[in-house]
Amino acid sequence: MHVVMFADQHLESLGGAQVSMRLQKRFLERAGHVVTVVAPRLPRPGAHDPAYLDLPSIAITPDREYALTWPGARTDRFLDAEMGARLPVDVVHVQADFWGAFIGHRYAARHGLPVVHTMHNRVDVGIEATAPFPGLVLRTLNAWARRALPRAASGHTAQNPTSSARSRTDGWAFLHQLARLSRAVTAPSGHFARRLERHGVAPRVDVIWNGIDDDVLDAALAAGPAVRAEGRPRFIWLGRMSPEKRLLPFLEAVVASGIDAEVEVVGGGAELGKAKRLIERAAPRATVTFAGRLSYPETLARLAAADAVVQTSIGFETQGMTVFEAASLGTPAVVSDPDIAAELGSGTWTVADATTAALAEALARAASDITAGTPVVPDPSIAERFRQSSRTGAMVAVYERAVAASR
Repeated sequence: MHVVMFADQHLESLGGAQVSMRLQKRFLERAGHVVTVVAPRLPRPGAHDPAYLDLPSIAITPDREYALTWPGARTDRFLDAEMGARLPVDVVHVQADFWGAFIGHRYAARHGLPVVHTMHNRVDVGIEATAPFPGLVLRTLNAWARRALPRAASGHTAQNPTSSARSRTDGWAFLHQLARLSRAVTAPSGHFARRLERHGVAPRVDVIWNGIDDDVLDAALAAGPAVRAEGRPRFIWLGRMSPEKRLLPFLEAVVASGIDAEVEVVGGGAELGKAKRLIERAAPRATVTFAGRLSYPETLARLAAADAVVQTSIGFETQGMTVFEAASLGTPAVVSDPDIAAELGSGTWTVADATTAALAEALARAASDITAGTPVVPDPSIAERFRQSSRTGAMVAVYERAVAASR
């Protein structure tokens, strides 16, 4: 098949969805399929791949990491012209929530192509955490979607609208406007899929985890269990440093817990300066280092070498990719989100609630267990169930179902 993927951001930019899409692309190509990835042109220099179809874009962040392409007739004409040499197309896979989603659904409607839509984000939680007037932003997004998105074609067997979704202007109603144009909707976790169904986004959502690179996993498994340093427990926190990820509450909990440990913070973002100042001011017993942004292989190597990964966001993650990667490598996790902890199963120290005190208690409990040589152990089956090759096989089955339904 020829699969055309649409993204809000270029695949060479930072972000979990981008990492997942790069893996999906590579394993689809390895399985013999053709992939085109349509996204805004990266505002800064970056690696290029012939599969990338870059749209004219405007940088939207000071570091020129992220960009926007305005959905409209001009972009439609540009895209159609650039896609001319890449035809035919079998299925459109939208993995975007904003302009990339609008552009992808418009393209599919113009050319009568089936859409599979993967919902990567809790739009409502993300906007509430980052926008000063989230209600106004959500109303604007819903109005923008009604204006920019095509109407469902006559006889289209996409997700049926529900009266509750139609009458709202919240994040779920916005996602419903995308789902109604799709032959199939997928989500990267069971808890997010069921939440989408409960809120009337779509009557059926297929669960397809984001996976881990088979080659990296095989190399790690061939090397045997990671050799972890004796002595102080080693914790790692990684992700985008923005409020919804709760880096600052994590560091406050490190201070409050009094743990004698090595704590590594991996990633970058707007809260980096605040995080460094917090540690300088509080002078915790733990040694806290900021590693910055690392490559995917480097990140996985740090996860394998750690005694525990710490995941602190609550209600925001649609999967919690980091803890699944860690579990695949044999590293347990301190998990704040109860939905993620439940889906991960064994191998977690759960946090009782959203307070700093509860997180500090969980960190202290984990440090004590690690020091005693009795840490919790991840479910060994995750390593096989989480392989990207198996996730690609599951997604291809969804593509085939969407294509068959459109005939």
